[in-house]
Amino acid sequence: MLTSQEQERYARQIMMPELGEAGQETLKRSRVLVIGAGGLGSPAAYYLAAAGVGTIGIADGDTVELSNLQRQILHKESRLGQNKAVSAAKSLHGLNAQVHVQTYSQFMDEAHLRQVLPDYDIVIDATDQLENKFLINDVCVSAEKPFVHGGITGFSGQVMTYVPEKGPCYRCIFGEVPEDNAPAPIPVIGVTAGIIGTIQAAEAIRYLLGIPSLLTGKLLVLDGLRMQFRTVPFPHVSEHCPLHTRKGVTDL
Repeated sequence: MLTSQEQERYARQIMMPELGEAGQETLKRSRVLVIGAGGLGSPAAYYLAAAGVGTIGIADGDTVELSNLQRQILHKESRLGQNKAVSAAKSLHGLNAQVHVQTYSQFMDEAHLRQVLPDYDIVIDATDQLENKFLINDVCVSAEKPFVHGGITGFSGQVMTYVPEKGPCYRCIFGEVPEDNAPAPIPVIGVTAGIIGTIQAAEAIRYLLGIPSLLTGKLLVLDGLRMQFRTVPFPHVSEHCPLHTRKGVTDL
């Protein structure tokens, strides 16, 4: 049940026919894991907390640096040198003290990710390295856990949502990590991270509420220089994806 304070806080959402009190109670019971408390994770986590998602997990082993503040709006100058997950929790609690924030102050490897996944309903991939994106994809597909991918560079970005048995995964679309891939700073303007991270939060909320027409089987692409969106369809899993061929699934 919603308290009187919660009814007041979320009044504008409760007015919506897609939510009502029942939908707001669903969000209150929901648990979302945000992996990465940087440019994408900042707006995603902020809007999840503002919407009243009851438990938000924040995983990041990095520390706040001055160069982060151009886009990573969860953090402040006064927190330089602090762990990003801890800094993020302070900001989220300052926005909504009713939300429980679970921090993971280390980088997620496969073993740790498999350990914490059962505690969450959906994952937001807010990382910035390809190896981590493939890791999140592979573990979530194996565990049959939905996740929302986001990627950004410059003025461009993309979002897709994986739901088990509903469409292709990240590896189906992008194959393998390039052999010449090496961790490097990604050029980006902060507003691009804000747009894509906010869309990721919207996808997670829509999934939790059971709203149809998620970004499954398609990739939403932002061209921020022209301020245009396009949707690229990927209706089938790849016959070359080892994750799906191993399960005997080649067409959805």
